[in-house]
Order: sequence, then C-alpha cells, then structure tokens
Amino acid sequence: MATAGQVIRCKAAVAWEFNQPLVIEEVEVAPPQEKEIRIKIVATGVCQSDLYFLSKCSNQTAFPVVFGHEAAGVVESIGPGVTEFQPGDTVIPLFMPQCRECRLCKSPKTNLCVNGCPLRSFERSRISCKGRKLLQFLGTSSFSEFTVVKEMSAAKIDPAAPLDRVCLIGCAICTGYGAAVNTAKVEAGSSCAVFGLGAVGLAAVMGCKAAGASRIIAVDINPDKFEKAKVLGATDVVNPNDHSRPIQQLLQEMTGGGVDFSFECIGNVEVMRSALESCAPGWGVSVIAGWTDMENFSAPPIHLMTGRKWTGTLFGGEKWISASEPAMVRAYLDRKLMVDEFITHNLRLEQINEAVELMKNVLYH
Repeated sequence: MATAGQVIRCKAAVAWEFNQPLVIEEVEVAPPQEKEIRIKIVATGVCQSDLYFLSKCSNQTAFPVVFGHEAAGVVESIGPGVTEFQPGDTVIPLFMPQCRECRLCKSPKTNLCVNGCPLRSFERSRISCKGRKLLQFLGTSSFSEFTVVKEMSAAKIDPAAPLDRVCLIGCAICTGYGAAVNTAKVEAGSSCAVFGLGAVGLAAVMGCKAAGASRIIAVDINPDKFEKAKVLGATDVVNPNDHSRPIQQLLQEMTGGGVDFSFECIGNVEVMRSALESCAPGWGVSVIAGWTDMENFSAPPIHLMTGRKWTGTLFGGEKWISASEPAMVRAYLDRKLMVDEFITHNLRLEQINEAVELMKNVLYH
C-alpha cells in the first residue's frame, strides 16, 4: 500500500488518566518493525476488560494508553521477517498469541504462551501522541484507526467475513463459548447455570446449547437480558432479586440437587462461590470466566472434597494460530454460530465515551 514504510497519522481514543473520559486525538503510528504487522482497524468491540482497567483497577493500569483488544481489520503493511501475512489480508488481532515454540504452546492442555502478551500488559507501542509514546493494551490497542502488533498476535481470516461482526469473536464470544465447550466440556443431556448475561455469559449459554445441554438456566439481575438469553439457548431464566433465599439454594431445588455445570461470567468473587455451590456434589464443574484480580475468592474445602471441581478459563481455551483461520470464524460463516445477535449498538470512534457509558449502564445497573 502507498503508506507502507511511512508514519501514519490517524485518530485514536487515548486514555490519559484513570477513570477519565477517553480523548479522541490525532496520533502517529510508526511503521512495523521486525516480525510486526500494521493493521487498519475496521471494527472493534468495547469489552468489560477495557472498562475494568480504565475505571476500576487503578493500581495495575499505566497511562497514557490506548485500550481495545476485541477487533478485526486489514493488514496495511508488514515489517522485515514477516512470512505469514501480506498487505490486504483480513485479520483478527490476538491478545493471547501463540509463539508455537514454548512448552505451553506445544502442549494441547492449555492456550497460554510463555512468550505471548501477558495479561495486564501495558507495553510500549508504535503509537505516539503529542511527542509521547502511548502504551499498548494487551498487545493490541484497537481503539486506534491503525495499530501495530507482533506477527504472532494476529489470526488470518476469510476476507468474506464481515469485520464489524467477527470482531466480537476476538474475545467475548470465544471466552464464553469456549468455557462451555473446551473448558467444562459440557455433556449432552446435562444441566447448566450461567451467571451473568453480558456477552461472555450469553456466549456461554450458546456453548452449552451447542454441546447438547438439556437445561440451561440463565441468571442475571437485569431481566432485560432474558429474551436474548432465550434466543441463544436458555431454557430457564432467574433473577436472584426475585427470591428471598440464596440463588444457589434455588438452583439446587430447581435441579434436584444442583446443576452439572456452572459458569461465572461477571468477575464477582461472591458470585463465583454461588456458582460453585449451585453445582451437584460428586461431579459438578464450575468454571470462572469473568475477569477480576482485585479480590480473593474462597469456599469451604468440603465443597471440593465432595467431588465438585472449580476451574477457570482464559479466552475459552481457544488456541489460535496466526496462519490458520479460527474455527469460530468459519462456524459463523457456515451459519453454525450466532454472532449478529450479540451486537446492540453501532457507533463511530468519536462516540467511544458513549459506548463506555452504555456498557457501564448494562454492567452496573
């Protein structure tokens, strides 16, 4: 492309300070260096993790930073040594890349990578503003019209995929869906409970249905989310505020002793315990998919000693390799995965603070 090798001036939403509105700035995006690619971001989602570090987790967030990690775009140019991408390729940036060489990458047991971008990562980026280098969030920084990522931090996808849809596969949908299919390994005919009906929770509902669960109980204190949950596969919906007894007791009564699988998709340590206690003793599996690291969680050891299993997941256990198309994108194109149903608003970059407020209203009200 004509801009290859040149500094690109474009717009980005910059977080200059903790818990302050993002500022639309003109930024400079330097050309990619060794084993890097520069991507024109076409669409990005606003994820709860972005909001978490912007407005809730002051002791772990560095500034100034460009947030955003759930995106899709087109490769504008490539740096020296890049072999798997060409300008014009359509891609999804990866906040959990695979180097393919470390012990973790070589194991089928995990999607972690020793050399990948660590969670809570705020690294130096190729993006500058007003003479200052801006930090890059999770190795992606998709709240910018252009960004530079490592070659291993992008996955090539079918150019027919609508980027304003499949961007959501880059985080929330894979996290929830994979929590059910990959991490919990939900069984056909089983019962499941999903706590929290944001995008991750709704995707977990969809994953439970795809795995053949016969009963899927969707739990949230916002009843406006229930119809969407039913569309994606929920058989029952429960608002804990409508009941006087603890939600775990209610679910135990509803299922004759507890569900086979439960999923915490909020990032609330109290709900994590409720999700565990909603599981059947002997074999129940509870998966933590909601992100938080500001508090510790706890439960009586007897809950685990009697056979329940408590585990967690990152990105739903999905292990994407940069050169190969993610199976989730192919499933969407083959109409085997719902994605359009997750989209509630379409906004311009200049409306990023409106998007943040919309998310806050959903999460905190």
